Amino acid sequence: MEEGKHAMLDTAKPAMKNAASVASGVETRRNPTARWHFVYLAAVAILVAAAGFAGWSRFLSPIKVAVSHPAANVAVQVFGLGTVEARVTSKVGFKISGILVDLRADVGDRVAKGAILARLDDREQAAQVARSKAAVEQAEANLEKANASVQKAQANYENAKRINERRQALVQSRAASVETAETAQAVQDAALGDLNLAKSDVAVAKATIADAKAQERQQEVTLDFHTLIVPYDAMVTARLKELGSALAANEPVFTLIDPKTVWVLAYIDESKAGEIKAGEPAEIVLRSHPNARLKGRVARIEPESDRVNEERRIEVAFDRIPAYGNLGEQAEVYITTVHLPRALLVPEAAIVGLGKDGGKVWTLEDGRLRLREVSIGHRLLDGRYEITGGVPANAVVVTQLRSGLREGRAAEIASEPKR
Repeated sequence: MEEGKHAMLDTAKPAMKNAASVASGVETRRNPTARWHFVYLAAVAILVAAAGFAGWSRFLSPIKVAVSHPAANVAVQVFGLGTVEARVTSKVGFKISGILVDLRADVGDRVAKGAILARLDDREQAAQVARSKAAVEQAEANLEKANASVQKAQANYENAKRINERRQALVQSRAASVETAETAQAVQDAALGDLNLAKSDVAVAKATIADAKAQERQQEVTLDFHTLIVPYDAMVTARLKELGSALAANEPVFTLIDPKTVWVLAYIDESKAGEIKAGEPAEIVLRSHPNARLKGRVARIEPESDRVNEERRIEVAFDRIPAYGNLGEQAEVYITTVHLPRALLVPEAAIVGLGKDGGKVWTLEDGRLRLREVSIGHRLLDGRYEITGGVPANAVVVTQLRSGLREGRAAEIASEPKR
């Protein structure tokens, strides 16, 4: 019996195993559909929830916005590019021609007024000066001779006059003949003529001395022309000739500048130049020292603009001329035309429909966004505009346009980054 039971059990096991396999196959064929249906429903639910959250976030939830706060003591500036120049620049040379035999300065040297820069060969001219001095001495000797002749003629005249007076008296008393009296008168007249002639010789001698001295002075001045003198305290910026050069009259030998007159010649766009006035403060940045801002002021506004570039030439003087910097070096100039005690400033990109006199900006008022028509004033060099009107007292202006800006939407001020 036991063996029979075991045999039946052994026979039944394969049958049960087959039945389980069949059932498993049926379940396997049914489950994929149910599982994908469940996944689909779950995905739809997630998408609906995400869309709802996105819609709430986009249209209902408060957004973060950056806003502008009023700034104090705002400088409105005009920008221009220019070069370092010197107001007083001179090209100096000799007034006469000659051979250059002496040079006493070079580029970069600072020379004092009255110092000698160079000399020409002056040997021939020195001889001319010596000759003119001799002519003066000769003229003076002739004057002395003429004066002696006057004295002699004066004595002869006085003697002839006395003799004539005696002879005339004798004629009156009939002690002498008329012929003798006439001869005495003739001798006196001749002596007077000699005296007048001697006096004329003195006048001629004096005139000759004056002419000789004028000639001497002219030759001495010409001799001085052989020496080139510094006309003012200067710095040599160029030496154009070397020793042995044969120079024509007025040919430049050196270029000099007055270091105290160094300034920046800046070019300002005509549309901005009208705001500039002489004496206004300025900042100068030299290309060789980009991190240094040098103080200056507007010294002169030239009355004529550049017709090609449509720019006005503005001369800006340094408050203290720097030890560094070179003539011709490029410089940036920032001229302050206005100081605003307090100003609300907004970037250009934050103004909608920017026009000549205004535009629209987003404001945050009592936690809600509003689009306001505003008027604008000065424009700063960094692209910000001054808002002069249209913003309520309790409002702040949004400085960055972003998606989600809508009339009436709730908004919050974004925290500013720590500096």
